[in-house]
Amino acid sequence: MSAKKNLNEDEGQPLIEHLIELRNRILRCLGAVVIIFLPLFYFANEIYAYISEPLRAFLPEGASMIATEVASPFITPFKLSLFMALFCAMPYILHQIWRFIAPGLYANEKQIAFPMLISSVLLFYAGIAFAFYVAFPLMFGFFTSVVPDGVVMMTDINRYLDFVLKLCFAFGVAFEIPIATMLLIWTGATDVKSLRRKRPFVIVGCFVVGMLLTPPDVISQILLAVPMWVLFELGIIFSRFMKPGTLGSE
Repeated sequence: MSAKKNLNEDEGQPLIEHLIELRNRILRCLGAVVIIFLPLFYFANEIYAYISEPLRAFLPEGASMIATEVASPFITPFKLSLFMALFCAMPYILHQIWRFIAPGLYANEKQIAFPMLISSVLLFYAGIAFAFYVAFPLMFGFFTSVVPDGVVMMTDINRYLDFVLKLCFAFGVAFEIPIATMLLIWTGATDVKSLRRKRPFVIVGCFVVGMLLTPPDVISQILLAVPMWVLFELGIIFSRFMKPGTLGSE
């Protein structure tokens, strides 16, 4: 009876230790977000002015952005600072995730997983930068050019922020396609030859995703679909250097 009790305690102890470690990792991530959020919130209005510049640059003379809700002048910069803090803390958050899962990986998995983790962060930031510096000026230039006569474009600050966050997230996720492609090959779910044969379907899928995730104009759809296709091709190219189906083996 005593031996069975000790065996149950030994089996339960690792689970408790993992839960405690997971709690500590989560608290560290939350702490990092809070630490970054505080100084960002102090400069929240300046940050919002910078974020809204791609639209304000195309507004006609005399037009401006507006706040249609009483609390919007406070809530909108607060929300922007919170999301900015989350984006800035993402490398540290992913590092904590890596420290939690790394002990359970084989040596060959660590050699591939860590570079892919770093690459995923860089690609996500690259997608956001592409959206802000390339896609937004073209989209907003198009939107402001088709405003009907007699209508003054005055966008709500909260609606604009939601629009920007949605597209930044969409472009950031879309830029993860090379990582997703390499993961599929690494796990043995598919291979390079099979992906090449499915290239026409992938191209069509890129434009369908671009249609669903972007506003209903051709420019923004192309700006998302074409990079997704190019990144898919890059994922196939880099997958040549990976050994298919090696996940879970020593």
